[in-house]
Amino acid sequence: MASLKDIRSRISSVKNTQQITRAMKMVSAAKLRRAQHNIVNLRPYANRILSLIGDIAATQRVSHPLLEPIESPKSVLVLVVTSDRGLCGGFNANINKFAYDFYRQNQGKYSKMDFLLVGKKAIEFFKKRQVEPVDTMLNLAKDVSYPLAAKVADRCMTAFSQGDYEAVYLIYNQFKSAISQEVICERLLPISLEATNFADEEKKSKEGPAFSKDLIFEPKPEEIIEELLNKHFAVQVYRCMSESVAAEHGARMSAMENATKNAGEMIDGLTLTYNKLRQASITTELIEITSGAEALKA
Repeated sequence: MASLKDIRSRISSVKNTQQITRAMKMVSAAKLRRAQHNIVNLRPYANRILSLIGDIAATQRVSHPLLEPIESPKSVLVLVVTSDRGLCGGFNANINKFAYDFYRQNQGKYSKMDFLLVGKKAIEFFKKRQVEPVDTMLNLAKDVSYPLAAKVADRCMTAFSQGDYEAVYLIYNQFKSAISQEVICERLLPISLEATNFADEEKKSKEGPAFSKDLIFEPKPEEIIEELLNKHFAVQVYRCMSESVAAEHGARMSAMENATKNAGEMIDGLTLTYNKLRQASITTELIEITSGAEALKA
């Protein structure tokens, strides 16, 4: 059984850990507010661009290679977005498991499947399983920005346009709330106009298309579609990255809150054990003193 000194040392260590987890929770909460504000403002903009593309394409009968679906693609590029740091519960484990299951289930379906890994946790996970990515990225939570997303989007779009890949998928954690994230596998290319993650189909059906067939565009609808598609793809990549960052902060805040609570329960248990041992020690000393006094009387 541990001595009183060992238990005091253990209590002190757990209290220090509790202070660290409480501080990390507060930091994550502050970062989450900024990330959540960013993603809430970005979602309607990203959805509206796709709706605009769909309305112009439908009313003006505009076609584009990025809008033409491929029924059975043979070569795909998969972007997997995780974090660089841990201590965020099952955030990274869930997405790595989902991505690896996707790889195993579709390995025979596609003749070519490449990965672009974002985040240290994804890089380490796939390295252990001997899956070599075409490229990697780090420091997403620190450097996430539209220029960074546009750079990644331009690379993917160039590879898609050159015929290196027939489809581009992105696997990431979608932010639901501070305590809830959902792993999403979303096809980014070719772009689908049937539905979006945030489209209100009932509202769209009531309002009808946004543009009349007789409306005159300047510049031409084809030029507008070309510009909007480039912007749309970059915005979607930026949205997914921002979703992942917000989900990471939410998961870390929740994990640190649970860790702080567990540390408090552990401190209570250790304190109770310490008091019991201390009381037992005092009782033993009193018995020894009493026994000694009685022995002297005899």
